[in-house]
Amino acid sequence: MSKDYYEILGVGHDADAETIKKAYRKRAMKVHPDVAQTEDAAEQFKELNEAYEVLKDPQKRAMYDRGGDPMGPGGMGGGFGGMPGFGGAGGFDFTDLIGSMFGQATSRGPRSRVRKGQDALVGMSLTLAEAAFGVTKPLQVDTAVLCSRCAGSGSAEGNAPVTCRTCHGAGEVTQVQRSFLGDIRTSSPCPACRGYGTVIPDPCPECSGEGRVRTTRTLNVKVPAGVDSGNRIHLAAQGEVGPGGGPAGDLYVELRVEAHENFTRKGSDLETVVRVPMTAAALGTSVKVPTLDAEKEGATEEEALVDVEIPAGTQSGTRITVRGRGVPKLRSNSRGDMGVTFLVQTPTKLDPEQRDLLRQLADLRGEHEVRVGHAKEKGFFGKLRDAFEG
Repeated sequence: MSKDYYEILGVGHDADAETIKKAYRKRAMKVHPDVAQTEDAAEQFKELNEAYEVLKDPQKRAMYDRGGDPMGPGGMGGGFGGMPGFGGAGGFDFTDLIGSMFGQATSRGPRSRVRKGQDALVGMSLTLAEAAFGVTKPLQVDTAVLCSRCAGSGSAEGNAPVTCRTCHGAGEVTQVQRSFLGDIRTSSPCPACRGYGTVIPDPCPECSGEGRVRTTRTLNVKVPAGVDSGNRIHLAAQGEVGPGGGPAGDLYVELRVEAHENFTRKGSDLETVVRVPMTAAALGTSVKVPTLDAEKEGATEEEALVDVEIPAGTQSGTRITVRGRGVPKLRSNSRGDMGVTFLVQTPTKLDPEQRDLLRQLADLRGEHEVRVGHAKEKGFFGKLRDAFEG
């Protein structure tokens, strides 16, 4: 025999029936004339089918192994009419081969008009106090809701969807193309009903058959204490109602905390500045510093104000920490701290009497000259020498 059927299929002489079948399918997907771009693709495909037809049949295979010609007059002799996989009892459906090559799916049936709605993302602005202590705040959302007139059916009152006459409820149509290799069937969504299997002859005038309408509704959003910009609140089933009155998607509320006039937030800590008169910084004093709690509804004086001591000689830029007066930590019972930075203010406008008093103070302190550079503190022996020199 001039043709080596085992070599054509790429199997050994001891290959079983299942191995031969798998090898044939794998090879057929490569050399089929509709796929391969070579000029001899049709001839290769013909030889492949001939090899498979012989080796899959135990009697023909035995004759071939003995050196006989199973495709000759005493053998099969059926030509293309007996090729496997095109209606023959022992082969496989050609449409399965095409489907495996091009991803063609089998019939899926009509798709439902009722589908879940999309998720939505909206923003919400908060004051620093609202973010720190929590708040329940109204939020307006432009969204799709269930049509109250048709209750999501999409049909006018007294009507209902009817079976599509084009696809007879299948939701898809099938086209058959004949070729010398057999019938090739392809399926696509029905153009008349768009794959639903039903049509709405009399749509609801309120929603035009969608089963939902757009409107603006108000939600009360509960914001927990300690949130910050970028945090999101997840509201299940508060998004858009789906087509056909389907279940609503989820709503995500992204928070943005507005800047505060007196406080700067750093995580769960707060920073504020207290302006101190020059004389108060020199002599020392105490001051009541407002806290963020002062902006809470019903806050007591003890919560709203904290007593802060300013030691005598306090310099501008001095910072102290007030424990536990910062922002409550998210999902925690603890709070951050409040940093207070003192800014010593030098008077810019003086009347003659004030100017004279400052001159007298300068005379007493010997502060008429401004020293440039860093003053170096005297060491132990320098201080001892000064003491003896009087």
